[in-house]
Amino acid sequence: MTGATGYVGGRLVPRLLDAGRRVRVLVRDPLRLEGRDWAGRVEITTGDVLRPETLGASLAGVGVAYYLVHSMAKGEGYRERDLEAARAFGRAAAEAGVTRIVYLGGLGDPAADLSQHLRSRQDTGKALREAGVPVTEFRAAVVVGSGSISFEMIRYLTERLPVMVCPQWVYTRVQPIAVDDLLRYLVAALDVPESAGLVVEVGGTDVLTYGEMMLGYAEARGLRRRLQPVPVLTPKLSSYWVHLVTPIPSQIARPLIEGLRNETVVRDQSAHDLFPAIHPVGYSTAVRAAVASLDTGDVETSWSDALVTSGGDVQPRVLTTQEGKLIERRQALVAATPDETFAVLCTIGGRRGYRAWDWAWELRGAADRLVGGVGLRRGRRDPDDLRVGDALDFWRVEAVEPGHLLRLRAEMKVPGAAWLQFETLPHEDGTLLVQTAYFAPRGVPGLAYWYGLLPVHGRIFSGMIAALAAEASRPAAPAGG
Repeated sequence: MTGATGYVGGRLVPRLLDAGRRVRVLVRDPLRLEGRDWAGRVEITTGDVLRPETLGASLAGVGVAYYLVHSMAKGEGYRERDLEAARAFGRAAAEAGVTRIVYLGGLGDPAADLSQHLRSRQDTGKALREAGVPVTEFRAAVVVGSGSISFEMIRYLTERLPVMVCPQWVYTRVQPIAVDDLLRYLVAALDVPESAGLVVEVGGTDVLTYGEMMLGYAEARGLRRRLQPVPVLTPKLSSYWVHLVTPIPSQIARPLIEGLRNETVVRDQSAHDLFPAIHPVGYSTAVRAAVASLDTGDVETSWSDALVTSGGDVQPRVLTTQEGKLIERRQALVAATPDETFAVLCTIGGRRGYRAWDWAWELRGAADRLVGGVGLRRGRRDPDDLRVGDALDFWRVEAVEPGHLLRLRAEMKVPGAAWLQFETLPHEDGTLLVQTAYFAPRGVPGLAYWYGLLPVHGRIFSGMIAALAAEASRPAAPAGG
């Protein structure tokens, strides 16, 4: 499996494992798999598709290889990099005796004047086939699922713009597919050898325009939105607008938008013939499932997973967005073990407070009570122990993984949904403590709330992680002392 740290690959691995398959993943940096609950169930090898000399050992003894690599995020020249990587992987697979490659590409009529992005996706499939290994090439359009890059573009544009200025590409027909249906096809391919050497076009039951998809998302979220057509808005200008309004950078948005000038609909029904047991759902069903995942925080992967730098430097603060959430993340090194650090985390709140700016937490609790919320009066069940379902002031304990993760869901009144999460990760100098605040805003009031409090949160959360790290780093008092 290549691309295991990406959006589709990260979801495909556990499904293959659940289907009883033995899985080996190829990653550039094994540390990128930390925190994945399936990491201990796979064989992990280190390599890079752009470094052919690293591929042989990783592919030795492999029957079927999934190729889910894309370098578009690296900007200009991605087509050449993709072709180079695909040819190297195809040759290495042939030399290793791999019997089949399963590849995920993009829909679009090959005879049409395809955008560079869509043409690159299809040319990559051809490059994989050059060495002679049979390839099952699935082609899909917009993947509907929380965290998918195309769907997140729909989400952010719709959430943030009551009136959406719509250039011509918004009216191009698309056949989206639910991410769960796409994963079903990718898993089922292993049991359908007849798909080897074929291009299989997959999509959901609905053919819509991008504008209709935005309105469908608005309906699922209970938002009133209006589309305002404009005669001219180039992909370049559109990409800058997307860059401004959404978390998707312009260098990624532009090729995606350029691809929207082409219709991406299923023209061949071989998917139905080859996989008769799979019945894809319609767009509205897929959207509701994606929104439900966002609301519960149950999102497996995001488009940004594969784009995060895995360098060794510890960044003290990162502001970003993913899965429809606004994120503020801080990190600190702790001179203690993960278990020791986690034990300190489990004592926050209640009478011991939050270690910094406690008066601000009390003020927030009082304000919450004033508007009918729960405030801070609930305290906590036990001063040292936390379990899933516990009330902790105006939080609810949502997840506890001893020695590793604590996640709290806010139950105060806010225009959206909020979480505060702590992770303790092994580090050569002790423990890397990661503190992350997530906020899923509801419309404009939610965005105003987040950005209005950002300076205050900056001080509070910085003080909090520093105090927790210092407390965990202090030597324990001698027994009987």
